[in-house]
Amino acid sequence: MRRFLTLLLVAAILAVGYVYGSRAGKGPYRDVMASLDALWNDPRVKKARKHALKDAQNAAKAAEKKIAKAAKG
Repeated sequence: MRRFLTLLLVAAILAVGYVYGSRAGKGPYRDVMASLDALWNDPRVKKARKHALKDAQNAAKAAEKKIAKAAKG
């Protein structure tokens, strides 16, 4: 999952660099935004986001229990 987020961040940085570096006008911007929109709404990405959220919530619950246990004893 961490690798996916790293790749997504790199892709976003490259997209921003491409848009800012482009002198072709709004065409490339629209292309990049359409690609990012398609990526964001891809069912596999949605599933990964949902899975990451669930993992984060479970980790927070586990940390909360561990802290409560350490505080008691």
